[in-house]
Amino acid sequence: MTRQRRTFTPELKLQLVKLFENGKPRADIAREYDITPPALDRWIKNYRESGSFAAKDNRTEEENELARLRKENQRLLMENDILKQAALIMGRK
Repeated sequence: MTRQRRTFTPELKLQLVKLFENGKPRADIAREYDITPPALDRWIKNYRESGSFAAKDNRTEEENELARLRKENQRLLMENDILKQAALIMGRK
């Protein structure tokens, strides 16, 4: 039986992080709220590092640069395809 992917609100994540910070064991929180311990660990780490649970707020500089470069590469490939099509059209005339 596969587990269906669930989403959790930032409010719930914050509540669970606060429970952990107030001394409740990680295993008890995970069992009680039916979440995986690695997910709870990730939420705690993200909250401590940036105060946010959003992925974009918790990326390293290298990850941000990689995302920017991938986006730029995609744009350049699209521009190149447009120019190739224009050259083909102009060559027919």
